[in-house]
Amino acid sequence: MKIAFIGGGNMAAALVAGLAGKVTPGASIHVVDPNPAALEALHAGHGVTTATSIDAAVTAAEVIVLAVKPQNMREAVAPLVPLLANANSHGKHSPLVLSIAAGIRTADLSRWLGGHDAIVRCMPNTPALIGMGITGVVASAGVTASQRQAADQILQAVGATVWLDDEGKIDAVTGLSGSGPAYVFYFIEAMQQAAVELGLTAEQGLALAKATFTGAAQLAARSDEPVALLRERVTSKGGTTYAALTSMEETGVKAGIVAAVKAAAARGRELGEQMGRD
Repeated sequence: MKIAFIGGGNMAAALVAGLAGKVTPGASIHVVDPNPAALEALHAGHGVTTATSIDAAVTAAEVIVLAVKPQNMREAVAPLVPLLANANSHGKHSPLVLSIAAGIRTADLSRWLGGHDAIVRCMPNTPALIGMGITGVVASAGVTASQRQAADQILQAVGATVWLDDEGKIDAVTGLSGSGPAYVFYFIEAMQQAAVELGLTAEQGLALAKATFTGAAQLAARSDEPVALLRERVTSKGGTTYAALTSMEETGVKAGIVAAVKAAAARGRELGEQMGRD
């Protein structure tokens, strides 16, 4: 599979690391980025070909991954328009465009690409950097079954995938798993602060909080039982955990988390509307 990346930042680098030599040879991956240092690192590490601007090698790929910042997307893809039009006019294959930019709606991206309609929109998260991400994915009507399979194969190089049947649901994924790692870090910070206030060192508190999150998350991941049941098993009425959870309920922690996820989803919708305006 020939894959081209527009953008060579952290998420692109994580995908390249997961793909090169496993899904496709490094030499079959082409990366475009204005930063020569980033390109040199990717070439040295994975044997990819590189360029500082969009070239014919991009549209020769079966899949073009758009990995630039959302606010730069429209400008970044403009050079693709004549290349895609030329490929289509000569009866060449129509490459799949896979966008991992938050907020950019498929209809807007298609318009910026001159009507190109083979687009898969994705919402990954930062654990992809260590191969433990999860990505919400939705395909436009112009995506073939084989292109959908290719997209899934690429994204699973850095974690799991969840396919959606409606692009409107991608904002919920953004609020939940896209922004979600920050919620976990925030909770770990709070646990560390509590540890210090209870007399432990910051280092001890951080070690205990990290291990607790990692262990509990793995327990939930490996169990077929509902997480509510797992929680109940740790909670003896009148015990220490019961006291903690009662305090959380009284201070509205769960309601606050739900509201936060909804706020992130709403902001995702707003950003999509803003960036899609002419």
